[in-house]
Amino acid sequence: MILFPAIDLKDGACVRLKLGLMDEATVYNPDPAGQARAFHDVGFSHLHVVDLNGAFAGQAMNEPAVDAILAAVGRDMKVQLGGGIRTMADIERWLEKGLSRVILGTVAVREPELVRQAAGRFAGQIAVGIDAKGGKVAVEGWAETSELTAIDLARRFEDAGVAAIVYTDIDRDGILSGINWESTIELAEAVSIPVIASGGLASIADVVRLKMPDAARLEGAISGRALYDGSLDAGEALRVLAGEG
Repeated sequence: MILFPAIDLKDGACVRLKLGLMDEATVYNPDPAGQARAFHDVGFSHLHVVDLNGAFAGQAMNEPAVDAILAAVGRDMKVQLGGGIRTMADIERWLEKGLSRVILGTVAVREPELVRQAAGRFAGQIAVGIDAKGGKVAVEGWAETSELTAIDLARRFEDAGVAAIVYTDIDRDGILSGINWESTIELAEAVSIPVIASGGLASIADVVRLKMPDAARLEGAISGRALYDGSLDAGEALRVLAGEG
């Protein structure tokens, strides 16, 4: 079970949004590479990075910050990136830079065949980002809502070789209300692809919940604001997941 600390990038800084709203951004660190090193030094083995500007623009907008993160920890942490990755050329370029995995969100809805081709070409390195608002999948940086449910979209990739699904409940993102366990576990039970829970992780209680039998099919969870605000102690969380607490 993996706990992924999150670095969300907006205008080159490490921020957290509230409910996915770009104008509700709190800047936590102007030095994303330094933040990545801090996560590494406390013991995290994986890192979740999102180019927020890129998600809206449809192309990389925080590439220098991501490059700096990879230079700082890329050899010691497995870094996954989402936001603005829309073409095979984008996927190939980012993986060549040293990412362990890229996350495809909008294109999973708009161009599912691209996801299938990428998963076949880059085994184990393609994840699908499914962000849901009111039960429906949102795209274009959460600015648009489709008619698809999360399960509908996930099932499209059952046989595609996708490494993971990053499932975010937008209605819980950044407000420390706790993970939506019901919908997350429902999704995990509906598909064979490992699911990563995102959105709302609030405290050590959510980390303990990851150890429950019905969560065993999850690959892990992403934590952002709880780590930055101190609601979640990183050391304690890692000890719980290691079975030491």
